[in-house]
This record gives sequence, C-alpha cells and structure tokens, in this order.
Amino acid sequence: MAKKNILFICGSKNQTTMLHQISKYLDDYNHFYSAFYSDGIERFFARLGLLDFSVLGGNFKKQTETYFRQHDLKIDYEGRNDNYDLIVICSDLIVPKKLLNKKMVMVQEGMTDPEIFFYHLVKKLKIPRYFGGTAATGLSNAFTYFCVASEGYRDLFIRKGVKPEKLLVTGIPNFDNCIQYVNNDFPYKNYALVCSSDSRETFKFENRKKFIHDAVKLSEGKQMIFKLHPNENVPRAEREIRKYAPEGSLVFSYGNTNEMIANCDILITMYSTVVYVGLALGKKVYSAFDLEELKRLLPDQNGGESARNIARVCQSLMENEPSAVNEFQTEESGSNEGLRYRTA
Repeated sequence: MAKKNILFICGSKNQTTMLHQISKYLDDYNHFYSAFYSDGIERFFARLGLLDFSVLGGNFKKQTETYFRQHDLKIDYEGRNDNYDLIVICSDLIVPKKLLNKKMVMVQEGMTDPEIFFYHLVKKLKIPRYFGGTAATGLSNAFTYFCVASEGYRDLFIRKGVKPEKLLVTGIPNFDNCIQYVNNDFPYKNYALVCSSDSRETFKFENRKKFIHDAVKLSEGKQMIFKLHPNENVPRAEREIRKYAPEGSLVFSYGNTNEMIANCDILITMYSTVVYVGLALGKKVYSAFDLEELKRLLPDQNGGESARNIARVCQSLMENEPSAVNEFQTEESGSNEGLRYRTA
C-alpha cells in the first residue's frame, strides 16, 4: 500500500523547527514542506516584494527554505502536488482555498498579540485575519484540530471564538522542556537580558528609545545584554543601543536566546514568547503582558513530549482512529481577562 502524504506549511524559524520535530514521529508517511504562502491577492503583492516584512517573503522565506535544504527536506512550494492526506500548519491567518477541504492540524506557534483595534475589526467586519496579527489566530476554524500549549491557552482561544471541540491540549515544541537550556556554554551569567522585537520591521509602532531607557531602569545595575530579534534591522538597533544603553552593554544578533535566558537573572521583553522560558526557569521577568495571566497560559512543561503528542494526533486523524484525539480533549472552562504591563 502506498504511503500517505503530509504537507507541512512553515513560516518563521520557530514554526519550521516545530513542524520538523513533529514530522520525526511520523515515519510511516511521506513528508513534504512548503514555505508559508497565499493563493489570494497576497500572492501578487508577495511576488512584487511588497510583503518581504512578513513570512510570505523576504528573510523569513529565505530562512525557511534554507532550513529545508540544510535538513534535506522534500520541498513542494504551495503544495502543488495537491495529493495530501493531511496538512499541518502553524498559522491560519491565511488559509489557501484549496486546503479548506483537507484534514488539517494547526499547532500553536507561541504567544498571541494583544487584542487591539484591528483585532476587533477582524471579528466584527470579517476583514482578512492577518490585519489582527496573531491575536486573530484560530478564528478561521478551518482546521480539524488545533493543538495548543496549555489549558490556559485553550480557555483563551475559546473566548476568542474557536470551537472547543477542535482544541487539543498537547503542549507545543520548543517551549515544553525549558529546563534543558540550563546546561549550556554561553559564557556570561547573572546579567539582565533584553530581548527586542521586530515590531518596526513588521510596521507596528514601537518607541525603541523608551524601551531601552525602561530596560536600563529595570536592570538593577547589572551587566546588560541585548538579544535582537532575527528579523530586526541590526545596524539601526545597534546604533540605538550604543546611544541609549550603558557603556559596555553587549549586543547579540544571533545565538541561542533560550540559553541566554537560562543564564540571566532578569529578563526584559515586550511581546515575545521567550517570556515563557524565563517564567518556566523562575527568572525575574518584565513584560508588557500581565505576568499572572502569562503564568496561567504558560506552556505545559512535559519534558519535550509535545512533538510526539501532536504526531499522535496527526496519525489518529489520518487513520480515523480517535484514541489520541480523545486523550487531549478536555472540558470547556472559563475565560480570560485583558492583558496589561506587569512584572514578576
């Protein structure tokens, strides 16, 4: 009997590594990979290079396809083979029309954006979901199942309008075994780590001068290390840090962020999923989100079993065997409140 086919649609490096981990537990199937894409009007603008700030083009797409080649993965960009028994995705902000009738598993990538004005426009006026950023994750309900990080996130997505029966609490790769990062060879310790964002590169507002000044105040006089987002304009970010941060502050545009967090005393960020690594490791954390809420949303620390859990869901769906799905379904519970700036 011919093997069944799975298409993994990847975007950022985090998404790509998550889906690749899941695929390793699905040896009985053929795997194919695609960078994130659209078959709508966004495809036209992406080809013109106007969406290079997003996962539809630019550095994100280059990094994804480089990863595919480095790991000798079979590429089928845009799923042109069109003979897939299962689609695995990390985002439903755009869902290509030809995939709407396929069996589909979505994996939560990480933290979702704040529910600002455009998110509410998406919900009320049904404008394209990507205008709401990752706050609109899940609103398509186009997937068969949505594998999420924790019970707290299940409650959050239910409040947003995701169908409860589609939500499975499996944990998510890359954020389910944070203790592993403690043993590392990063040479610095006991510093204040500042993880910046690519807000400006993705056309969101950020007052970087204020962010750096705030970070200095929160650093308690410790050595400051700045870890830049992979998508950032590095020369600009370095100039700003040299101007506003204390002399001797260190700047890294590459390296293992999680290991840097494991060695720090204080973690300072705004809207980044890396805050969960700090919380899981008991660091003193500052975030633009309410940290009590983040503790409730904290991804399950299951010793790195999330990829295997999600693979079991994929296999269960393809083989029409509901046992794994039933295992990760839970009773519906309460909703969440809003998010604000807090420290822990």
